[in-house]
Amino acid sequence: MSRHYLDHASTSPARPSVVEAMVPWLSGVADPGRVHTEGRIARAVVEDARDRVAAFLGARSREVVFTSGATEAIAAAVWGAGERGAHMVVPAVEHSAVRDASARFEVTEVGVDRFGRVDPSEVVAAIRPGETALVHVQWANHEVGTLQPVAEVVAACRSRGVLVHVDAAAAAGHVPIDFVDLDADLLSVSAHKLGGPQGIGALLVRRGLRMRPLLVGGEQERARRAGMENVPAIVGFGAAAGALSEPGALDGEAARNRAQTEAVVTAAASVSGVEAFGDINRRVPHLVCFGVEGVEAEPVLLLLDQAGVAAHSGSSCSSESLEPSPVLEAMGVPAEQSLRVSVGWSTTDDDIEAFVRAFPLVVDRLRSLRSQ
Repeated sequence: MSRHYLDHASTSPARPSVVEAMVPWLSGVADPGRVHTEGRIARAVVEDARDRVAAFLGARSREVVFTSGATEAIAAAVWGAGERGAHMVVPAVEHSAVRDASARFEVTEVGVDRFGRVDPSEVVAAIRPGETALVHVQWANHEVGTLQPVAEVVAACRSRGVLVHVDAAAAAGHVPIDFVDLDADLLSVSAHKLGGPQGIGALLVRRGLRMRPLLVGGEQERARRAGMENVPAIVGFGAAAGALSEPGALDGEAARNRAQTEAVVTAAASVSGVEAFGDINRRVPHLVCFGVEGVEAEPVLLLLDQAGVAAHSGSSCSSESLEPSPVLEAMGVPAEQSLRVSVGWSTTDDDIEAFVRAFPLVVDRLRSLRSQ
């Protein structure tokens, strides 16, 4: 049986150009911090990748700090900002990496509407002058795809002199991002969400902003993140950024992915009792989420998997946590019935057709078993 992978929002396969770029560096590489020829060669490829990532994200090269992924980047943002105050503002639908990293501080949680969208005025109202160290706002929600009013939140925070961090892990590689134009203080991304390698990401730090490093013990990354650079992964990240920076590449992938997810939505809507979660129009193009009335997510996922289709759910059955999704709970929708389908650069029409064929049969089978 052929397999059909529709869980790119969790992690997307590395692009062929990424793998090709990484291979020469996997058999061994010199320390980029050394002055000998081998070290200078390694330093050159690291800085070339930094330039590519910066250009892709609309940032200056010196604003890019390579990390092991978005989770570390978020932790570094929280740790660095934490010396400025004991309070943080966290929308209820932020990723667990944001919520858990911020939990060591006093947190004001900001609610969302049924689409999972935060109200900028409520974020501003939660700021405590002289106390708030950091405000978080995600660019797009990782479970339902809803785009947040990120520019409004950033502008309001900057005008009040409060640091703001944008989690762009679910958005980078799917919608245009311009860090300089956004004027945020901090922004986190992860390469494996956009066809880059796993184990590498970046924290963008606004020029002129000084923050204490999370990892200490070396002067790497201009003393902002200790530890020898992961050269192969950095090269792969640069290759992914370069591929998406080609003229028309990002827009082309986004258009194809939106058409694919719209086909998924149409197929899902043809089944009675299916409700789309999040803002189906104002969303990232590669991700859709919906609930199936009367059927829990776990058996849907298992039967889809038996049909060769890999998908995801916000309910506890598909995650390491034993708790339902805080995102869906904050939205007021049934987390135990959610199904997330996400596509990416390698998704084919056959993958979509496999879901379109399998989903109605899976739901019908489960409902018939339930009625017996």
